[in-house]
Amino acid sequence: MERKDTFGHLSDEELVAKVVAKNDTFLFGILYDRYAKMVYNKCYGFAKSEDEAEDLTQDVFLRLFIKLASFQGRSKFSTWLYSFTYNFCVNYVNRDKGRKMKDQSVPIDDKEYKLAAEVPDKSIYEMKAHKLERALGTLAPEDKSILLLKYQDGASIKDLCILFEIGESAVKMRLKRAKARLVEIYNTLK
Repeated sequence: MERKDTFGHLSDEELVAKVVAKNDTFLFGILYDRYAKMVYNKCYGFAKSEDEAEDLTQDVFLRLFIKLASFQGRSKFSTWLYSFTYNFCVNYVNRDKGRKMKDQSVPIDDKEYKLAAEVPDKSIYEMKAHKLERALGTLAPEDKSILLLKYQDGASIKDLCILFEIGESAVKMRLKRAKARLVEIYNTLK
């Protein structure tokens, strides 16, 4: 509690600069205190067990301490950390061959898959929460990541361009495809 009172006036970006400049683990602990819950929640979405989510959270923060100097301040630190966490978890899921995510989605042949009309944002917001959670669980991690960044965390198209290091039209196309896949999966669930 004491360190929050002492350094609570510092913005995330100021804190990051001080951590990087001095390689200060104490100040890094303040960042940890600010974001451990958010990181844990994102990790839990991938892990589906509390123990595994706790391990992933610790791994994210260990990797973050090493990679913190790569934060360039082109987006808010919280947005960058969210993306960092998602990328870490996507890599974890992809490299863990023994752990297969149960796929309840309808197989789609990419060559034949044609996007229907634009899926309005309103249709995403109107979905039932429990059914939406199940549908999100079957989405590819990359699709889940971009949708949650946009609709749960409120990342702008500009933020997504920076985070994914792609152009605006590519971000919009990824969002469009991810929304279409989500709606398709959602509509197959009972």
